[in-house]
Amino acid sequence: MANYKYGFIGAGNMGGALAAAAAKAVGGKNVVISDRDEDKAKDLASSIGADFSDNESIALSCDYIFLGVKPQVLGSMLGSIAKALKSRAGKYAVVSMAAGQSIETVRAALGFDAPVIRIMPNTPASVGAGMILYDFSDNVSKKAVSGFLASMATAGILDRLDEKLIDAACAVSGCGPAFVDLFIEALSDGAVECGLPRDKALLYAAQTVFGSAKLALESGKHPAQLKDAVCSPGGSTIAGVRALEERGFRAAAMDAVLEAYGKTVALGKK
Repeated sequence: MANYKYGFIGAGNMGGALAAAAAKAVGGKNVVISDRDEDKAKDLASSIGADFSDNESIALSCDYIFLGVKPQVLGSMLGSIAKALKSRAGKYAVVSMAAGQSIETVRAALGFDAPVIRIMPNTPASVGAGMILYDFSDNVSKKAVSGFLASMATAGILDRLDEKLIDAACAVSGCGPAFVDLFIEALSDGAVECGLPRDKALLYAAQTVFGSAKLALESGKHPAQLKDAVCSPGGSTIAGVRALEERGFRAAAMDAVLEAYGKTVALGKK
């Protein structure tokens, strides 16, 4: 097998998004993909100009081995490639994106102290607007970290975070897109009830959320300041804000993060 730089085991939504980002950054000829669903892996590889292979070959040949499998099957998958990884003399890094699974959990499943980068990406990475949290074991070289950051640069913002905080952050950035999607859908439903066509309602709701997020990031202002700037005295916006407050909007959002965090912690104990 050729020596590919980036290998992706798992061609699901998240693994596929990161594989596409890597192909965009370093060229598809440097990327190889595997998945238990071979047709899915081959389709993804074809779409980004990458190649298809198997798990063991990726473990043997790639500088970066991205693990895009569910937490429930991570252990068995690692067991199947442990021998191949341990036999390697050259430098490499295992990149795990499994929720709730620590660096030490990955190493324990492999049976040796492999160099591991732990990441927590989110689905907006597929359009270059992701939030990718990461940390790494002490035997990952500076060069390996630099190469990882360069390959993921087109996926969005990358931020190093102490591993002990990644599960908490995952409840915001990892699970948050689903919460935001619910909000977009709810805004558009309200607009439809007011008489707007569905396509217009979805466009206005999604662009409003996008623009508001961009304003929050680029202005540096606290969200409360930005909210106050829209709420004219006796106006329609403050009436809507009151309706949200009466129904516990902020408390519900906080509870969603707390519930997601609890579930992520539980996944790590299985």
